[in-house]
Amino acid sequence: MDMTIFGDTGLLDTLQHEVAVFARRAEQTRLGGAGQVRNSMDRAAYLLLNRLDKEGPMGVKALAASMGIDSSTVTRQVAPLVDTGLVKRTSHPEDGRAVVLQLSPRGQARLNEVRSSRRQLMAELTHDWTPEEREAFCTLLTRFNGALSARQSAQGVPVAESEPAS
Repeated sequence: MDMTIFGDTGLLDTLQHEVAVFARRAEQTRLGGAGQVRNSMDRAAYLLLNRLDKEGPMGVKALAASMGIDSSTVTRQVAPLVDTGLVKRTSHPEDGRAVVLQLSPRGQARLNEVRSSRRQLMAELTHDWTPEEREAFCTLLTRFNGALSARQSAQGVPVAESEPAS
């Protein structure tokens, strides 16, 4: 596909560069909040805790399906969250053989702390933006993430529904 028909190649070069810089900086800081290392959280852990908070207790397969990842990946990512007391494993109320994952009170408190710190960071980074600029940025970033998900889905890569905002 000739990308020049979709716009100026210089603009597309700038866009791809800025996305790469954003990804690197986001990973370096893990968007841990307003300079607070103690409030940083691994991306996988944040997304798992956030999903459990938004959707409630669920089994590994359901959690994997809702996140668009493999069950073995969820099992591997959940293990340290269980070990640190952020997630509890309980028996399914209707089928005692099945395991249900849910946020522990400690996990809920930790997630709230990280969310608050990240919210503060977003406020600081966009303090001189108008509400309309913040909204436009959120709209465009959501649209961009949706386009990435659609592309992955079309290529047969499992993708999650859009992550719930926090």
